[in-house]
Amino acid sequence: MEKQGSNYMRELIRQLVRNLGLLEKESTSCGDVSISQCHAIVEVGRAGEISLNKLAEVLTLDKSTMSRTINNLVENNMVMREVHPDDRRYVAISLTDEGRKLFDDIEGSMQKYYSTVFNYISENKREQVLDSLQLLLEAINKNK
Repeated sequence: MEKQGSNYMRELIRQLVRNLGLLEKESTSCGDVSISQCHAIVEVGRAGEISLNKLAEVLTLDKSTMSRTINNLVENNMVMREVHPDDRRYVAISLTDEGRKLFDDIEGSMQKYYSTVFNYISENKREQVLDSLQLLLEAINKNK
């Protein structure tokens, strides 16, 4: 395949997404939770506390899907869901101690993996890779 143009970019992104998806499936860092629940735990852990609506927005899921995901995590004692006392429409999500432990495990595992990948990139190309990823993300976000 010719190494230029949108078709080549599409192929590289397809391979990247597939390889990262395989990493998530093979990774034991998520424990017994699904990949979508794993993503939710990471976002809640990074935020400390986040509303259900904001979490759905960050993960680009509809509110009903996000609500089901959170319900499962509440049942598994990974997150707490609390309704704001002054505004019953605001539902705050935070991690339980068990959820915090899983979050720390996930973050540690991913940090180790991506640190290794980053170190495989020659030092003089690292900034270029990061800049290119940022440009790609910005272009994708403009096309939403």
